Amino acid sequence: MTSPRVFGVTGWKNAGKTTLVERLVAEFVRRGRRVSTIKHAHHDVDVDQPGRDSYRHRAAGASEVAVVGGLRYAIMREQAEATLAEVLARLAPADLVLIEGYKRQAHPKIEVRAGQAPSLAAEDPNVVAIASDVQPSETHLPWFRRDDIAGIADFIDALRR
Repeated sequence: MTSPRVFGVTGWKNAGKTTLVERLVAEFVRRGRRVSTIKHAHHDVDVDQPGRDSYRHRAAGASEVAVVGGLRYAIMREQAEATLAEVLARLAPADLVLIEGYKRQAHPKIEVRAGQAPSLAAEDPNVVAIASDVQPSETHLPWFRRDDIAGIADFIDALRR
């Protein structure tokens, strides 16, 4: 799971994780990289809607339903929550996979902090940097302002070498 192509963005709710992931994706794509993302949610996720044909397929008992059209497709699988390793195994090859969430998984990650949130880095040796608008007390870890997208991307690139 510690593949050099995997890097996480973690933090407490409303810390700015999604904004950072979105901006990092755009930066790496600008640099010519192929990027995939994984977003972990703490609730059931359903991208389908009652009344749609694909919903009806699932309701009838299909264990997997693919919806294909235009420029994208989605595969919905009925199972207990997938592990991060299972999801990574299903992704197409990419230069980098950015993972939002999965606080307790063992992959390198940056902790995003807003305000006076408790430190995840203090309990997680996989946190290798902190993004915060205020310098953190963990002075042994690299610190970036949350809007230093190029600096964070350079740091991720350096880890992958």
